[in-house]
Amino acid sequence: MSSGSMPRPVRFETWRLVAVYIVVALAFTGLLFRLINLQVIEGAAWSISAVDNYTNQVSIPAPRGIIYDRNGYILARNLASYNVVITPADLPDDDSDIQRIYRELSELIDTPVGGPVTDESLAEAKLFAACVPGPGIGQLVALQDTLAPYSPVKVKCNVAEEIARVVEEKSVDWPGVTVEIDPIRDYPTSSLTSSLVGFLGPIPASLEEELRAQGFIPNRDKIGYSGVEASLQDVLAGRNGQRVVQIDVAGQELRNLEPPIPTVPGNNVYLTIDTRLQAAAEASLVQEINFWNTYFGTIRISSGVVIAMNPKTGEILAMVSYPSYENNRFARIIPAYYYEQLSQDPRNPLLNNAISAEFPPGSVFKLSTATGAINEGVVELTDIIDAPGQLLLCEKFNPNDVCTDFNTRPFVDHIFEKKPEGFGQIDFLRCIAYSSNVCFYKLGGGYEDEIVQGLGIERLGEYARALGYDQESGIELLGEANGLIPSPQWKRINTGENWSTGDTYIASVGQGYVLATPLQILMSGATVANSGKLMQPTIVRDITDGDGKSVDTWFNPEDFTVTNFETPGSYQISPFTPNLKWDVTVTPMIKGYSCEGGYCSLTEDLKIIKPESVAAVRAGTRMAVTDPLFGTLYDVFNEFPIAVAGKTGTAEYCDDVARAANQCDFGKWPTHSWTLAYAPYEDPEIIVAAFAYHGGEGASVAAPIVARVIEAYFELKAIDISQGSPGLGQ
Repeated sequence: MSSGSMPRPVRFETWRLVAVYIVVALAFTGLLFRLINLQVIEGAAWSISAVDNYTNQVSIPAPRGIIYDRNGYILARNLASYNVVITPADLPDDDSDIQRIYRELSELIDTPVGGPVTDESLAEAKLFAACVPGPGIGQLVALQDTLAPYSPVKVKCNVAEEIARVVEEKSVDWPGVTVEIDPIRDYPTSSLTSSLVGFLGPIPASLEEELRAQGFIPNRDKIGYSGVEASLQDVLAGRNGQRVVQIDVAGQELRNLEPPIPTVPGNNVYLTIDTRLQAAAEASLVQEINFWNTYFGTIRISSGVVIAMNPKTGEILAMVSYPSYENNRFARIIPAYYYEQLSQDPRNPLLNNAISAEFPPGSVFKLSTATGAINEGVVELTDIIDAPGQLLLCEKFNPNDVCTDFNTRPFVDHIFEKKPEGFGQIDFLRCIAYSSNVCFYKLGGGYEDEIVQGLGIERLGEYARALGYDQESGIELLGEANGLIPSPQWKRINTGENWSTGDTYIASVGQGYVLATPLQILMSGATVANSGKLMQPTIVRDITDGDGKSVDTWFNPEDFTVTNFETPGSYQISPFTPNLKWDVTVTPMIKGYSCEGGYCSLTEDLKIIKPESVAAVRAGTRMAVTDPLFGTLYDVFNEFPIAVAGKTGTAEYCDDVARAANQCDFGKWPTHSWTLAYAPYEDPEIIVAAFAYHGGEGASVAAPIVARVIEAYFELKAIDISQGSPGLGQ
């Protein structure tokens, strides 16, 4: 064999082997790094994920607390709502048996079986929420079967109890079909107490994260939207229970992984109101409104408020805001059409106008002016004040302004049209009893040499706030308005004008820029009736647990927190304890002002309201009932068997509604009707404030309402005493 036919030796190149080693090393390094990353660095996270794959947390809803009135009458409770549900995994294997169940169930619950299950029908079914009519039974079950076959799907909600019983009886023949019970809120007194009790609604998106952290489940649990349901949400809601269970890949529960956490039922709330008196107050208000609307042949009085309170304890015995709404219509869902109808109503039926609406108080505000004038020495009890039918005021925006025909205008008394000469020479008590505007113009702003230095707007504001105006009361309800007591600074900021003497005159009789809520007006009268002591208004009488035991509870009105221990700024609401806000005859609340030449400057002094000053104002309110000549409440309460005292008010206004009706003619503005009265005079146990929107004269419209409510109170009290029950007697 020649040398040319010999095979050539293969030359081994080491770099190829090195390359292979490098690739293998890198591969093993990558695998090792990945292994370390999965098992060491991210091991805990993957372990949690693995546990999550077979773990499910089941939330068990807690029953909401019941709301009662002071006598134990139910105002809000939980009722059973029966839903027919189907669990896809529990249905028979034979499709013909499934279709038979669908057909028989369809006839019973009046829900269509539905056509063939297709991709299009399933896509359409996804657009509907539970309990909304639309898809057939077959589509609902098929959709649930693709999502969670071991979870039930609602095919009919809120069925009658009789139908629910039939479904339970048929459960043997209808495997997979059962009845699910959901609690729904029921309000036996409905619109009578809806402004106080409120209603529930779904968890809004803005609160979803916060409430999830507290154990609530969106799209299932509901929270309070208004009234006590909202303000005492933490008290009523309770705490949901929880089960941690193991599930398989299809979602079927296998076993509990942890001991179940039981639910904590919500506490029960007893309100201070008496449903009987609440009904009497509403009936009195509606009766008066209907009478005058029939008399005038048009809807003149459109809304009103009645509040009754025990001035010695602060308990609200009745609080009517008319018109109201049917909170039972919000029990399952909030109907969009009904909610829109209510929200667009200019009378604001969704609001509790007793605390949320601000109106000019008119002459009931004169209690503040009278208290300040007598306490500051502007007038003495024996002084005689000239009260003509009208007076001419030189209106000054600065003390040095010169009087001319251009800045001189008349200020008339309410009696001017009937008695142009006015009341004539009257004393301080008759200023209150007759509600003389001219007298209070002079007390508030002074007049020439007769009253050189009136009370002035600065000092008037101090006394008004001491009686409860210009601030929230702190009652356990959301949406309370502040009201307004104007000042020269406020006017310059909001109108760009200086304060004038005319502004002081008008403010002294509760007109102009002065605004107040009906509750603030009630508080001002309660302070006078209770000889200077203003008790904290409250609607909560007790909070109890499931065993009926009182739960120590404190309420902080600044942030609406409820705790079982006292915090700064809070007051006890359970067990019921009367809470004194302040005693104007003891606590120095009145800032001192030095007034001279039309100017008032703040001093460092703080003063009380002297007991004799409050007693003088009380005497004036009593004379409004006893004086047969011009006492504003004489005709209403003269023959009343119990001594009554009070104050009427007729307040001019011009709001959007009046402007739209072309009613704002200068000098002929429409008027609201007010009356405030308490009894018995010597030791008052009830005070009532009534308001009628566009009602006219307070003595004619609001006063009869107050009289009927006070009469009902003492009749109910007598009934309770005769039957040996506490009721209103306690």
